[in-house]
Amino acid sequence: MGQVARKAAVATLVVVGIVALALALWKLRVLVSLFFLGLVIAAAMRPGIEWLHARRVPRSVGVAVHYVALAGVVALFLWLVVPRAVTQVGDALGTVPTTKSELDKATRNSTGIKHTILSAVEKRLKKLPAASSLVHASVGVTKTAFEVLIAIFFTFAVAAYWIFERDRARRVLLSLVPREHRKTIRDTWELIDLRLGAFVRGQLLLIGFVATVLSLAFWAIGVPFWLLLGIFAGVVEIVPVIGPLAAGFVAIAVGLTASVGVAAAAGIAVLAVRLLEDYVVIPKVLGHAVGISPLVVLVSVTAIGLLLGGIYVLLAVPIAAIFVTLVDVVVRDKDPADEEVPTLLFPAKDAEA
Repeated sequence: MGQVARKAAVATLVVVGIVALALALWKLRVLVSLFFLGLVIAAAMRPGIEWLHARRVPRSVGVAVHYVALAGVVALFLWLVVPRAVTQVGDALGTVPTTKSELDKATRNSTGIKHTILSAVEKRLKKLPAASSLVHASVGVTKTAFEVLIAIFFTFAVAAYWIFERDRARRVLLSLVPREHRKTIRDTWELIDLRLGAFVRGQLLLIGFVATVLSLAFWAIGVPFWLLLGIFAGVVEIVPVIGPLAAGFVAIAVGLTASVGVAAAAGIAVLAVRLLEDYVVIPKVLGHAVGISPLVVLVSVTAIGLLLGGIYVLLAVPIAAIFVTLVDVVVRDKDPADEEVPTLLFPAKDAEA
């Protein structure tokens, strides 16, 4: 009886511990997600850092080079694209009433659906909060912006530290498992790291490719606000499956404001770019970066979105890639050393340095 009681007590403690850990992780899901995102960014940078290290550039300098390059790309984007985008936003809002008198006049002179919309806007304006409430709201926006900056800093700090600490963490993990399993675990770790890195680099290439090609296509077709639409189409590439569909619908909707022909041409342009991605760019350039099927991607995106929220959809594909790799190794008994290693932008040997 004493042994049974002790086993029951131990089992109960284990279950309670697992539940407590799960609840703690759920409460800290934002922190855990940012940490995981930092690991993914580190995986994307590591091949480049190792490539520089093989040419006698210290890893710390390599990290700094990557971050300076990223800051340079952002600055170039702000300098070249943002002014034009702001102009297009101004053009889009040029006919929108900006004062109460303009809104009253527009409401009186409008009919049909336009009158209904303007009347609804006028009613909402009458219910706007007082100045004191706006002050509190502005404080909340400032606090949110500060939290976002802290989250960005935390994520990139984690990525930088993980560049130096990954090997040490791997040695600690391997020391805790039987010797006969160490090679498999090490190879699995390496395969996951390479796939995650290839996924991030591939997404960045796709964003730039889609944004550039569609912006030029929309400009040639005559779609209003072509630059904004092209940038939007590129950015939503981050969200698998759903993003390209949203880009197509928005392009057609904006094209309809010009003519049915422009809308049809915009839809064809989005479809053509999508087919070019699926049959040329991804197979020839990206390859099987994460090794998962489109169906698994769709299910992962939907499940993560429903379970955690829309913002966590960004992590759906990396999480699915880890899960699929573990299933291949543990359940299907595949040798991770024999699996295809993505070589996007950098040879695999540089990543294994």
